[in-house]
Amino acid sequence: MRYEQRLIWVLGITFGFLFFDRNAASFLMPFIAADLHFNNQQIGLIASALSFTWAVSAFLGGALSDHTGSRKPILLASAVAFSLCSFLSGLAGSFLALFAARLLMGLVEGPFMPVCQSLLAAESDPARRGHNMGVMQNFGSNLLGSFAAPLVLVAIAEHSSWRMAFFLAGIPGLLMAVLIARYVHEPQKNAAPAAGSSGGGGGGGARDGMSHLDMLKFRNMVLCVLMSIFMVSWMVLGWAFLPVFYVKVRQLTSGEYSVLMSLLGLSAAFFSFVVPGLSDRLGRRPVVVAFNLLGVLVPLAALYWHGSLYVLGALIFIGWAASGTFPLFMGTIPSETIPARYVATAMGLTVGIGEILGGVSAPALAGTAADHYGLTAPLFIQVACAVAGALTALALKETAPRRVSALAGQSQLAT
Repeated sequence: MRYEQRLIWVLGITFGFLFFDRNAASFLMPFIAADLHFNNQQIGLIASALSFTWAVSAFLGGALSDHTGSRKPILLASAVAFSLCSFLSGLAGSFLALFAARLLMGLVEGPFMPVCQSLLAAESDPARRGHNMGVMQNFGSNLLGSFAAPLVLVAIAEHSSWRMAFFLAGIPGLLMAVLIARYVHEPQKNAAPAAGSSGGGGGGGARDGMSHLDMLKFRNMVLCVLMSIFMVSWMVLGWAFLPVFYVKVRQLTSGEYSVLMSLLGLSAAFFSFVVPGLSDRLGRRPVVVAFNLLGVLVPLAALYWHGSLYVLGALIFIGWAASGTFPLFMGTIPSETIPARYVATAMGLTVGIGEILGGVSAPALAGTAADHYGLTAPLFIQVACAVAGALTALALKETAPRRVSALAGQSQLAT
């Protein structure tokens, strides 16, 4: 139990600084675009660059980690490398230079989350698995990467420069690498038991040497991949286009938009406990459906609420609760569908396809649409993505151990 908690916080905080670096370009984009003269398509492409290589490396890095059984060295290498890539972003003097720096950052960041979740799937008590994986993925990433990042980075950019903001953003990851080296242990090669709950996956058990195609024979895995596409699109569109929408369309000051963007992180940090915890009690399916649908509030509020900024902030806070479902469809549900030894591979699959088809294509297409139809277009696309994510979740088979046991008991009583 003690090591389980320590693992959550060390990995979760490191993942938070990883997202601090990942989101930095979006929060600093009003400054960067003005300095380097970017159009909306280029803004979208900067977001797509990192998503593309993140997807490829999450897919390959997760599979490599499962194949070799090596976790800690991959985490250490990733933490050091993504910090150095933040320094490179600050040196960029053109669109192509920043595009290349973000491509490289995605490449080194991608394996981190699948490997972290594979460690937690093996080390967590089954009754706390959803909670543990949710907190690791969502709490630090959103408290640091989405709440603190816009407040800190925009303030640095205003008082110094956007380049200095990138340079300073790279330091914490190097410090966290030291903590990983000290406090995270390489798991035993035979320590990962089957995590699946009976009846959750869609028929049949997993076997040794499971391929990606084998995983996609499970109904829940296909649905998780589809949700990843829709909901990663929803999230990346919010990061990429809300800052420029607030500044160019709503005419907000840098201080006002930085606070509104920070509410995304505050919301996600809070709901990182609430959503996975509710799913442990009430079931994965109803919780994912309800909270994915809440995601429509974010773009609709930005588009149509023109009253108090306090009310707008409250609507944004509630709507961004949809981010709490990400660790469920990316990690927890796959880990309860197939054996835990394949969790890094399964997460690489869901994250990889979601990032390529959602995180890469959505901001690129939305940027082109914004150049033709205005900056409202990306927000309407964001609405459609949240609705699609909720509808997809309706088809999930329940995997939460408590709910599966309860349903099995009810079935036995009925017979």
